[in-house]
Amino acid sequence: MADIAMSNFRGASQDAPKTASSEPARTPTVVVDDVHIVYKVHGAGSGKGSATSALSRLIAKKRSPAIREVHAVRGLSFTAYKGEAVGLIGSNGSGKSTMLAAIAGLLPTAKGAIYTNGQPSLLGVNAALMNDLTGDRNVILGCLAMGMTPKEVESRYQEIVDFSGINEKGDFISLPMRTYSSGMAARLRFSIAAAKTHDVLLIDEALATGDQKFQKRSEARIRELRKEAGTVFLVSHNNNAIRDTCERTIWIEKGELMMDGHTDEVVREYEKHNRA
Repeated sequence: MADIAMSNFRGASQDAPKTASSEPARTPTVVVDDVHIVYKVHGAGSGKGSATSALSRLIAKKRSPAIREVHAVRGLSFTAYKGEAVGLIGSNGSGKSTMLAAIAGLLPTAKGAIYTNGQPSLLGVNAALMNDLTGDRNVILGCLAMGMTPKEVESRYQEIVDFSGINEKGDFISLPMRTYSSGMAARLRFSIAAAKTHDVLLIDEALATGDQKFQKRSEARIRELRKEAGTVFLVSHNNNAIRDTCERTIWIEKGELMMDGHTDEVVREYEKHNRA
């Protein structure tokens, strides 16, 4: 698991030197310190990665194909603060989603450390819902899994359904999740996650799914989450969603930090890089 060291993190923030600045002190929520993440790919380059070939090797007692290491994140360092919405941009395979998973504690770091002040919650469009259960059961179970009480779930249930827009064209909330399109499932997933105030909310491409009306609702909800306390990280290939939602953006390319600053400046440089 990623190195989550709350006591060390709090101690470090308390020991920070005080300055005479008139600006109010900001509260760090995530510190990424020289993080490296390495994947091990089995059978890379062999052309024999199927289950059938693996079984044949076991029967023949042959060695498995070579293991190749992929250095997905290379020495990333940054600090995020309470109330911030931080965009993560970069080309496909640049390490954005990998970085989110590491902050959530789902991936180990090969080197460096990640410190969080609060519990990170990862929301991705590929996160599995229970397809054999109805949408309403998934709403209830999802909210309970996030730590909401039964009374809180009951009070927020209709708001979650209305926000998702699942029932705008029929009573889909009472149907099994397997009958949903990928867009419907993603909208419901976002609606469930956004029903609770999170210490650190990690969103992977959630705003890329759904019609323009739902995207606007999502952006507005992220702004509310920021005001209510948490820090939001957003990974998206939709630069307009990043501009509309995030004041700060981090550009990652080939696992390395390219730029970290005001969203307009970073996105402008990123788009210029892609046109070159």
